[in-house]
Amino acid sequence: MLHRRSVLLAGPALLLARGRAQAQSMQAQAMPEQDLAAILRERVDIGRDTMGLVAATIDRGRRSVMAYGRSGTDRPLDADTVFEIGSITKVLTALLLADMVLRGEVAADDPAAKFLPASVKMPDFEGAPITLMDLATYTSGLPRMPSNFAPKDWANPYIDYTAGRLYDYLSNHKLGFKPGTHYEYANLGFGLLGHILELRAGRSYEELVVSRICAPLGMDDTRITLKSSMRQRLAQGHSAGLAPVSNWDYSAFAGAGAFRSTANDLLKFLQMCLDPTDTPVGAALKMTLSERRPRAEERDVALGWFVSLRFGDELIWKSGGTGGYATFIGYSTKTRRNCILLSNAADYDPNIALGMHLVNAAYPLPKLRREVQVDPTVLATYAGRYEISPKFILTVRPDGGRLFIQATAQPEYEAYAESETEFFYRVVDAQVSFARPEGGVSPSLTLHQNGKNLPGKRMP
Repeated sequence: MLHRRSVLLAGPALLLARGRAQAQSMQAQAMPEQDLAAILRERVDIGRDTMGLVAATIDRGRRSVMAYGRSGTDRPLDADTVFEIGSITKVLTALLLADMVLRGEVAADDPAAKFLPASVKMPDFEGAPITLMDLATYTSGLPRMPSNFAPKDWANPYIDYTAGRLYDYLSNHKLGFKPGTHYEYANLGFGLLGHILELRAGRSYEELVVSRICAPLGMDDTRITLKSSMRQRLAQGHSAGLAPVSNWDYSAFAGAGAFRSTANDLLKFLQMCLDPTDTPVGAALKMTLSERRPRAEERDVALGWFVSLRFGDELIWKSGGTGGYATFIGYSTKTRRNCILLSNAADYDPNIALGMHLVNAAYPLPKLRREVQVDPTVLATYAGRYEISPKFILTVRPDGGRLFIQATAQPEYEAYAESETEFFYRVVDAQVSFARPEGGVSPSLTLHQNGKNLPGKRMP
């Protein structure tokens, strides 16, 4: 996924026991199909979060798939529709690492530098090297993205980031954290890990994942390079504003997000997660969950996976997002509820929230936001620059009946109206409210994000 999380911001006892038991029982049961169908319709038709959704679950061995909306092609959405799965690829990369560790091809505590060309000066922290385990657990100390990431085409941003550029970056970077001690989301780390594994094996990253993971599980539609049959079933991707966008291709960063897949294939993978078999893939899956490092309060990371520890439950999950798709896979280790959710639009945060809710209903549904039309003359009163802080300014630009906002050093994004004064983003979970005009212009706005309300005054 590309920078999306950095957008904008910087007696009674007996009754209680029965209530808890009932809640746990409800959480363990799969959502009724009519309820799931209603939710999918709301997200597509009312919230306009996406063009279409495919939801898949396994309930006591029975696989169920429900689709709603449009694929963007002549072919309807179904269990064999192909989606870019984005950062769910990181789970496959971690699984490949575990497989290679179990085969004795690498060790989890091997320094990453061991497998790179001698010309590459791999950064360390006071002599402490970055290990393969650090890369797989988002704790390498490397940043989310390299500073020399400068795509020629932002519609397909990863295609021209080559191994040479990766080597240049690593040779000139200084770590700010000791490896293994600091969590940071890791497109760079997983891209590097996938590259290292292919160097060690002498085979391409895609070939390794296909031969060691996909083939044993019968995942014939999980590939980076699309077969002709997959291309015919590929859903059209859409931006957060539901405009068609290009597919993404990868070079050195393939291990971070390059794979495409289907609900049917991911159900095979999910079944293995729920019931790891006594096979090399099953053993590798167990290893990916054996190491846990802290991510935040009530959240850990394993190898590739996120682990959420709330509501008396343990959710193992991973989301993915590219320019035109949002995906989710997750399951509860306690109730065995599970979900795969594939969207052909960049509705990242709502898709994650919905996926978490479908696994455990205690996680709230994403708020359903209804877009309304606002008179362009009202939008014109919001035009201007608003200072959140001296180094963080929001520039508001009306364009007819639409409103665009650009934060300092970030791209411009469209904001959608819920009322004449309240607006929301689709690309990130954030909202902006404007004060009503005084003397023909709005004097201030408030940015709402991450539980904070940040006021900004209009600048002269």
